[in-house]
Amino acid sequence: MTQPYPALRMHIDGEWIATQHRRVHVVLNPATAQPLGELPLADAADLDRALDAAARGFALWRATPAEERARVLKRAAALIRERVELISRIATMEEGKTLAETRVETFAAADLFEFHAEECRRAYGRVLVRPTGTRSLVLKEPVGPVAAFAPWNFPIHNPARKLGAPLAAGCSVIMKPAEEAPGSAIQILGALLDAGLPAGVAQLVFGVPDEVSRQLIASPVIRKVSFTGSTVVGKHLMKLAADGCKRTTMELGGHAPVIVFDDADIEQAAELLVGAKFRNAGQVCVSPTRFFVQQGVYERFVDAFVQRASQLKVGDGLDPVHDMGPLANPRRQAAMRELVADATTQGARLRLGGQAPDRPGFFWQPTVLSEVPDSAHCMNEEPSGAVALMRPFRDFDDAVAQANRLPYGLAAYAFTQSAKTAMRIGDALESGMVGLNTTRLAAADAPFGGIKQSGHGAEDGPEGFEACLVTKTIHQA
Repeated sequence: MTQPYPALRMHIDGEWIATQHRRVHVVLNPATAQPLGELPLADAADLDRALDAAARGFALWRATPAEERARVLKRAAALIRERVELISRIATMEEGKTLAETRVETFAAADLFEFHAEECRRAYGRVLVRPTGTRSLVLKEPVGPVAAFAPWNFPIHNPARKLGAPLAAGCSVIMKPAEEAPGSAIQILGALLDAGLPAGVAQLVFGVPDEVSRQLIASPVIRKVSFTGSTVVGKHLMKLAADGCKRTTMELGGHAPVIVFDDADIEQAAELLVGAKFRNAGQVCVSPTRFFVQQGVYERFVDAFVQRASQLKVGDGLDPVHDMGPLANPRRQAAMRELVADATTQGARLRLGGQAPDRPGFFWQPTVLSEVPDSAHCMNEEPSGAVALMRPFRDFDDAVAQANRLPYGLAAYAFTQSAKTAMRIGDALESGMVGLNTTRLAAADAPFGGIKQSGHGAEDGPEGFEACLVTKTIHQA
């Protein structure tokens, strides 16, 4: 029996809220382009109610012992693992990626809650050395209510990121996930509520993005803004946050370079990179995108990459025979057409794919372009799609110059069998995260974030927890 798509609701002040008289957004299945359900969109009164609840929820939750906050997060992690098939199928239906990927994402969300459950016991301060009869204390306290905005590309893990660290720290949260993939976020919040999270501590709202962000960020209730998404929108939200001197964590766009040196294990590198490149149809902020391959092994690597990419089976992610699902929405499909046409017009060589298959849904063939010039739009704009861009490099300095050319610095990769080269390239790459002979960059205990125009601050790891705390110094005589 096919699992039905669940009813879509907001959650404000302990109440699940359906469409009723509100505006709605129609959620589509990207594999069929058919409607899945209608999502209620918040109006100004809904957002005011959420802000009021968040203020009361913060007062309650910050006073809750760390041990109890930890118990709620651990129970939620256990419930998410129990519900892995339900959550995974919902995510595949609304976002498109394969069930194999959404299962991994679900377990990662549970791991994140479990990590922060332990971390919330470690909001350590210190006592400073002072003369007898006086003392100075440095304390860590929750920053306050957080406005959190999550994108559609990881509809399970991104909401868990936006909730885990703030809740562990004692903050309340108003979260606005992406309207295109809302069901997964509803499930994650549902696990927290079923685990005992008190009413008002976490609100879940949907709406017209600019309306929601302006009203939430302008409110004096909100003390921090957390956003994952494009650099353009991130800059806009930072300007709004600046008016209230509000702390921000920004995980913004990327355009990850990959450097393959001539001493790399070419077959292994191609195997790993095809899997990483076409994961979620390339709609991953840390997706390897700009491939710089040393001249002596360039054709060999491109051939190996194309050969493996050509074997990927594209189709509905609910069918386990498929390796890659559709793009998440028709905007991405249109963007792929434009980027490929621009690159080939400027001299890039189309080695594989380059078009949408003739079938319903927002599918795109795995695409490889070689000899792509720097002037091509796809070499300067994050493609966020199933396209790999190849070009050769001469030597170490040439590779570094090409990799660091853009204003982005979220993720970078390099492949070499030389320990010395690995150390040098790790130091030289301007990136918040670097994978050396690996494509795995995310883990619950490791900071996740970028530099330059890829944002600032970190999620995950102790750093993500620390970002939800403020420092208070008390001097006592």
